[in-house]
Amino acid sequence: METKNWHALEVDEVFEALESTRKGITDEEAEKRLEIYGPNELREEDKRRWYHLLFEQFTSILVIILIIAAIVSAYMATLEGEPMTDAWVILIIVILNGILGFVQEYRAEQAVEALKAMVSPQVLVLRAGKEKNIDSKELVPGDVILLEAGNRVPADGRLIEAANLEIDEAALTGESRPVSKRLGVVEADSGVGDRKNIVFMGTVITNGRAVALITETGMESQFGTIAGMVQAIDVEEPPLRRKMERLGTQLVKISLALTVFVFLVLWFVHESTLENVFMTSISLAVSAIPEGLPAVLTITLALGTARMAKQNAIVRRLASVETLGSTTVICSDKTGTLTRNEMTVTRLNADDEMIEVTGVGYAPEGEFQVKGEKFEPRRNDQVELLLRIGALNNDSHIQENNGTWVCFGDPTEGALVTSASKAGLGKKELEEKYPRVAEIPFDPTRKRMTTIHRTPEGELVAYVKGAPEILLDLSTHIMDDGVRVITEKDLREKQEIMKKMAADALRVLGMAYRVLPDNYDLSNLQSEEVEKDLVFVGMQGMIDPAREEVPDAIEVARLAGIRSVMVTGDHRITAVAIAKQIGILEEETEEAVLEGWEIEAMTEEELDAEIEKVRVCARVSPEHKMRIAQSLKRFGHIVAMTGDGVNDAPALKTADIGVAMGIKGTDVTKEASDMILEDDNFATIVRAIEGGREIYNNITKYIRLMLAANFDEFIEITVTAVLGLPVPFLPIHVLWINLVTDGLPAVALSIDPPDPDLMRYPPRDPKEDILRRFWRFILFAALVDFISDFIPFFYTYVSTLANTGDPELAAATARTVAFTSIVFFEFFLAYQCRSETKHIFQLGWEGLTANKMLFVSVVIGVALQFLLLYTPFLNDIFHVVPLTVFQLSLCLIGSFTAFLIIPQRLIPKRVYIEHKRDLVK
Repeated sequence: METKNWHALEVDEVFEALESTRKGITDEEAEKRLEIYGPNELREEDKRRWYHLLFEQFTSILVIILIIAAIVSAYMATLEGEPMTDAWVILIIVILNGILGFVQEYRAEQAVEALKAMVSPQVLVLRAGKEKNIDSKELVPGDVILLEAGNRVPADGRLIEAANLEIDEAALTGESRPVSKRLGVVEADSGVGDRKNIVFMGTVITNGRAVALITETGMESQFGTIAGMVQAIDVEEPPLRRKMERLGTQLVKISLALTVFVFLVLWFVHESTLENVFMTSISLAVSAIPEGLPAVLTITLALGTARMAKQNAIVRRLASVETLGSTTVICSDKTGTLTRNEMTVTRLNADDEMIEVTGVGYAPEGEFQVKGEKFEPRRNDQVELLLRIGALNNDSHIQENNGTWVCFGDPTEGALVTSASKAGLGKKELEEKYPRVAEIPFDPTRKRMTTIHRTPEGELVAYVKGAPEILLDLSTHIMDDGVRVITEKDLREKQEIMKKMAADALRVLGMAYRVLPDNYDLSNLQSEEVEKDLVFVGMQGMIDPAREEVPDAIEVARLAGIRSVMVTGDHRITAVAIAKQIGILEEETEEAVLEGWEIEAMTEEELDAEIEKVRVCARVSPEHKMRIAQSLKRFGHIVAMTGDGVNDAPALKTADIGVAMGIKGTDVTKEASDMILEDDNFATIVRAIEGGREIYNNITKYIRLMLAANFDEFIEITVTAVLGLPVPFLPIHVLWINLVTDGLPAVALSIDPPDPDLMRYPPRDPKEDILRRFWRFILFAALVDFISDFIPFFYTYVSTLANTGDPELAAATARTVAFTSIVFFEFFLAYQCRSETKHIFQLGWEGLTANKMLFVSVVIGVALQFLLLYTPFLNDIFHVVPLTVFQLSLCLIGSFTAFLIIPQRLIPKRVYIEHKRDLVK
């Protein structure tokens, strides 16, 4: 049995192709097919085990270099018979860094499970004509299943019977309203959302009942196809990780070149001892690597994720935080992301008035307005009747749960109950006054529903709701300051009003009634008898409204140079109306709006030619979403893809940042995502992007600080080696500078207050090297630092040697001076790293006090340095000597040269590139 377009075949043809009957297959045949097709379950992607996560923390090139440095240092200490202090310090830092990163990512991995909760564990099936409950895993193609309201569909199937069947397919197609199903054949090239005769795995029956013939199970189902697409996608490394790997490689190359050079100079030119050559080489190698960088980077990202979690954005992968800040395009699903996924009546038409209804969602809060003036609906008999019919001709109800109003039943009917409740017409009270005595259920072919009630006066009245054009055809009278005969003019006017409401993406329902004779036979109701000679009352227009905060969020994103694109499975007219309302689309043009069938027909080159102009993509499938993300990425964009349904998962994984909804998002979408929004709020995405930008800016601040110290160490060790002077820094000094002196201010800079104009800058070029703009600053700062501590070092060495004649004491004293000078210099330099565009003195008092953590870190750093200098036990470990007041003054005066550095003269302004396809290889 090969897969076919089941929706394009007659029911009998489907039975024949699947070798089944209306009584289903036998248990024996089911067992055979289970062997062939396998269980009806979704194969989960191989997840990273905890030990994989832990191992990954130690695969960064910077961490590997640190481990090598620790091994070499331990070897040298063993040869010399000295404690392995340097090696232990490096290893402790590496281990703590690894544990911190592991804990953060392991917790995020545990936040979601895949798809198993989405499928029904038990299903009612016909086997050889007998009903029986079986585990849904045992379903096979050819089985006949029975479904009713509340069931989750266990596998894909072709409908063979259906009564008033409506299914919520939002998780699969993005359609915001339950879909009415029918038995008839549909076109072979119909999209998933238009296959009205198919039920899909993972969707929910909201109304009616059905019998279906299973056609596809497990990974062959539409749901499984999407899950397979998600698993087949290769996830790219985040830009920050790539940049840090590149930085590590650059530092290794520089370190190796200088180490070899110094080794050759000392060995061949100065004929130094092997011990001295190795000690100097190790010092140089250790100085090349900012040992504190991996730890500070991990701490920065962890603190960033903690801040974002407090703002309802859970980041599942640490390096994804920075990627958010590079975002250039947000591709957002409509339903539940830009909109509330709650139908809301926003407009009434009755008594020749267009009445606006305020409020959103199912909360019975809001008012009625006519031309901006408050309107009392219960003072108008026609409007009150319109609302009453909507509430009584209704099988849904609303309820407050934990402070949130929710709908139980069909969302469209919930909207009608809510609109009546806003007028003080509670459904429960209405049902007591107007008890239902009979009904004719909704039928998609009739496009209407009728309920019959007994009025307080004892009359029998039929309330009818449905498609306005159908009700108008069935009406002989209309309410218009009383009841009168309907005219052709009335019909034309109502049709025109209906079109205008539909053009605003409103779903329009008409309301009508008919008074029945008291002795009317309710035991054998015929729709054609009851639903005739109606009195047309009016119309209610509803929409899945935009979230209130979305327009502002989209405007903030626009000012930040970030393009928002709506990508939805919903119809074009609805998508365009919402896009205009929230500011994604200014004017509907052929270039700005793309539909799924158009994408389907396009080649990659044709799609790339259009994608930069597109603002709305409607009626798209999961494959289309992936193609959209891929096309944008070919232009060099960093793409954030938001979504909540299963249909979004492949595109989320394809995108640079996949953003899943935490409340309404499916588990598979969360599994595929990089970030989960706990509040399903689009504004949270924009805040997260701002947080990502802030983190990246702060990362560059402490990289400037750390590398300036590293390059100073580079230069000074190399110069002293060439001049034949004692090595100015021992490995343990370099570790102290890189881990403590730079590490503490670096952590403080990682939480530096953001630039107030952060979201007014366009996005960075995502391919820009992290140091490209900062090399001049780093090198100039390193040269100034070198001068500020080499002069005191040289002066102290020469003067102490002349006064004492002891070269070892002179070397130790000079090293201590150089060591202390660079420590003080780095503390002042930390303040100069706070801004790219202003000197610290230009920032005024706020520049010195805004980051209180930086001030505290400097005070602690100074205190620790004095502890090293004047504690005998630590003197021995760090190979330093106590300094005199004069020597300390030399260190302090030299460190003031940090204020000669003018950031705005050394750091070029941001340069942004236009996104062009040929820039991307």
